[in-house]
Amino acid sequence: MNILVITYWKFDDALVQTYTLPYLRIIRDILLPESEITLITMEPEGEIRKYVPVEERITRYSFRYHPFGIRAALAWNTNFRHLRNIVRTKNIQAVHTFCTPAGWPGSRIAGQTEIPLILDSFEPHADPMVETGTWKQGGIAYSTLIGLEKKQVKMARWIIGVVPAMKEYAEHRYGYHGNNFLVKPACIDFNQFNLTRRKNADLKMKMGLNDAIVCVYAGKFGGLYLKEEAFHFFRVAREVFGDKFRVLLLTSTPKEEITTLCIDAQLDPSAVVSTFVPHEQVPDYMGLADFAFSAFKPVPSRKYCTPIKDGEYWAMGLPVIIGEGISTDSDIIRAENAGYVLKSINSEEFRNGAMHIRQMLQTEDRDKLAERIHRIAQKHRNFAIAKSVYQTIYSGL
Repeated sequence: MNILVITYWKFDDALVQTYTLPYLRIIRDILLPESEITLITMEPEGEIRKYVPVEERITRYSFRYHPFGIRAALAWNTNFRHLRNIVRTKNIQAVHTFCTPAGWPGSRIAGQTEIPLILDSFEPHADPMVETGTWKQGGIAYSTLIGLEKKQVKMARWIIGVVPAMKEYAEHRYGYHGNNFLVKPACIDFNQFNLTRRKNADLKMKMGLNDAIVCVYAGKFGGLYLKEEAFHFFRVAREVFGDKFRVLLLTSTPKEEITTLCIDAQLDPSAVVSTFVPHEQVPDYMGLADFAFSAFKPVPSRKYCTPIKDGEYWAMGLPVIIGEGISTDSDIIRAENAGYVLKSINSEEFRNGAMHIRQMLQTEDRDKLAERIHRIAQKHRNFAIAKSVYQTIYSGL
């Protein structure tokens, strides 16, 4: 069986390198040895519309990326012609898409070629854009995408949600009534994210974090993520932990913008260390921290999504401060005493969260704490979960 896999990410993005590719290797190993996978990526620049070998039995073919809108729609008129050619020449027998934006071209090409559609990592996209203030309810972008989400659900042979509650959301929001729904969280590669990469002494000295209490955040600010509120938390945490407190930001946000956010939050910019590193180096930097901050905005639809970073924090043994109603993560953190769940986004709860972490660090042996939290990742984010899901799907197609 040859498979066409569609993503809406560039090949070098961590969402391809550490999220998509590990799953494709699992699928490849389930399929017969002569099977091949063709991976579609969306590149802002560089080579497009060429077959590029990735690794054994996985080949990449890329299109030019355009943000959701008119230019993207026009570009896809041409892209679909190339996809139909791929289906024909590669003898494609299933279309497998990752996340909702990739699901809409996947559903269309599956419909045009009459081959099965698998929606992987299916979660809301239109509603979070409205809830976080990025789009307007009833606007063209929102109305278009919510319609495309409904169409994907109706066409799918299999739907893989990231949390069990996504099935209820699909029933309520899309009118879904089926028995083809499976659950697979954002699994973690424990060969990369593990406790052996904690507390690299040379790196800690290089980053100026010796003798510091370090809070790490890896990701963006704004849109789906807290921005000013995150720096407000960092200021409150420094008041709780004192002058030794440092924030380690693994982000592409310009340092000038970070300085401005610090000043606006009345946080000394010298308390913040920011850098952007290749994803293969992220565990070493993340491992310098004592705890982590999860900046997903606690809007209603976030309970149906799954942040990859939370699993990576757990795998590195880090307690996490998180908002209420974020995937199943908030409930897991509360039940496992693996950090603190903010009841609301305000100074009082920021202080409560920081004090709770301070108590954890003071009363639990640090190595045993890290081992305890790492086991949470092993339990809830193991690739064995994904393997079981893919075996169910591809043994029956």
